[in-house]
Amino acid sequence: MRAILVAAALFAAVPAFAQPSDAPATRAVLADAAQAPRGRTIVDGANWRCEGTTCTANGGAAQPATRACRRVKAKLGPLTEFSWKGEVLTAEQLAVCNA
Repeated sequence: MRAILVAAALFAAVPAFAQPSDAPATRAVLADAAQAPRGRTIVDGANWRCEGTTCTANGGAAQPATRACRRVKAKLGPLTEFSWKGEVLTAEQLAVCNA
């Protein structure tokens, strides 16, 4: 019985380790909510979900934020904001991404 209780306690703790609350933000704000995909969209391994114009993601390939932005823009459309794993693009970087 004790082994079952220990196993249950360990199993319950796993999600806390799998998704740390201080994970870097990966977020995009779409210029046009009409272009927001329904359901999920996967770009370079990142699982994107959108609500209105705001899209968030988890996972994804290790790559520079500017490259990730171009790849996301190609699938989701022009962006007004973008951050990749905690790195927020400047206005100039975002303009290049959207070009």
